[in-house]
Amino acid sequence: MATIRTHVILPSEVLREIDALVGQRGRSAFLAEVALQEVRRRKLLALLDRKEPVWKDQDHPELKYGAAPWISKMRRSEQKLRDKERTRVVAKQR
Repeated sequence: MATIRTHVILPSEVLREIDALVGQRGRSAFLAEVALQEVRRRKLLALLDRKEPVWKDQDHPELKYGAAPWISKMRRSEQKLRDKERTRVVAKQR
């Protein structure tokens, strides 16, 4: 990710707390990490505050009859793959 130099004004006590945690050389990385976490949190909150539903049934036709049949199908598919791999390994050992 590209970086841009900027000027930020912080209360001295906040800066002392940050320096105590990460040191002067870790300020930028710390502030970038915290800012990104807060941006993600606020986006999530905005999404949750929307009036229209996020989940649309037409976007998930595989769940038309509920999640249980879909999960069972996925598990059967995974089991077939495991069985196939097991058969391949046993045949290779012979």
